[in-house]
Amino acid sequence: MARGTDIKRPDRRFGLALRSEALFSRGSPLNLPASVFAGATALGFLSYITGIYSATYVRADGIVKEVGFLWAPNWTFLFMVLLPLFFAIVIELLVFWRYEARLKFMAQGDRMESENAWARNVEASSYTYWAVFLICVLFAGLFQWIGVCLIPLMNGGDDYATSWGTLAIVRPEVISVPMSIVFTALAYLYMCLCFYLFFAGLILLHTMVHDLWKIGEASKARPEIEHRHELDQLGLRVMRGIFRCTVLGILVAICMKAQSSYLTSNGVNIVDWLVGDMSSALYVHKDVSNGFSYRMPTHYSSLLVAISTCVVFLVASIRLSVGRRYRMLLWKMSAVVGLLVAAYLLIGAFAGFSILLGIGVLLAIYGLFDPAFGHGERVR
Repeated sequence: MARGTDIKRPDRRFGLALRSEALFSRGSPLNLPASVFAGATALGFLSYITGIYSATYVRADGIVKEVGFLWAPNWTFLFMVLLPLFFAIVIELLVFWRYEARLKFMAQGDRMESENAWARNVEASSYTYWAVFLICVLFAGLFQWIGVCLIPLMNGGDDYATSWGTLAIVRPEVISVPMSIVFTALAYLYMCLCFYLFFAGLILLHTMVHDLWKIGEASKARPEIEHRHELDQLGLRVMRGIFRCTVLGILVAICMKAQSSYLTSNGVNIVDWLVGDMSSALYVHKDVSNGFSYRMPTHYSSLLVAISTCVVFLVASIRLSVGRRYRMLLWKMSAVVGLLVAAYLLIGAFAGFSILLGIGVLLAIYGLFDPAFGHGERVR
């Protein structure tokens, strides 16, 4: 599909909003997902070179904990699978909306006017982009790195659970403190930029929903059956894409909270922790619950990710017209999202939470492949 890079646009201040949107809509659709994957791969290689790709330490209570970089799903699976998929879906939906769907509702298919109107819609959220950028870079990136990694590495603090980033405190023979400082600085810089792009993707999804909603409101003066049917079909396609992005966003939050909860548990590694929790609910088994009380800032940041993702889904559910015949599909999507949110909130809350988590993840994976849940034609 032509991506409209040859369209001449009037001169305007090319600010953060349009620059962010251009990362999603210009060039090859593989550029952004591949860049995020490449960054995660590079960090994985660096962790192997520095020796923290797989490393254990003995906690004060005698529990051996695996805290290697490659054992942390919020640094591996999240950036190598979930975020690239999220970006790929946002890009596909954005390109479809900008260069194909939007033109159908413009007077005489005026491509230039469609481009200008879309650019104005994106620029209208410029303050939102800047606010998100500052929060991600300053708070999620710089300040969190200073508080969670830099200060503990320099002072030997133990307010936070030991992870690959602070392994030098308890096992200096594996990695030195200066090397840990450099590696964690690179990792947190990469992380905060990726999460800015994640939230930028959510803003773009909201912009698409708002744009389609305005077009739908304007079309009420044109009650032709064919026109109404086209809007319903378009709303359904956009809703499918947003549902898939919502599922991936909540899975991102689950990865973040699961890793944080594991670090404070009695599990030897994250797989042993989840399997042990499942077996403890089915049989009388050893306790794998929380062993130590630490501050866990990832719980808060993961909650922000989950809430932001669900807000976009909720707004889309309310504003998008999908027609009466697809109302049941919308309820199915909402049920899966609700189950995933419940599974996220209940991580580590009781013995057997992993069973609910497993069911939610399986339904989420099915929804990614078939967001129509067998209802009519599958997503294209």
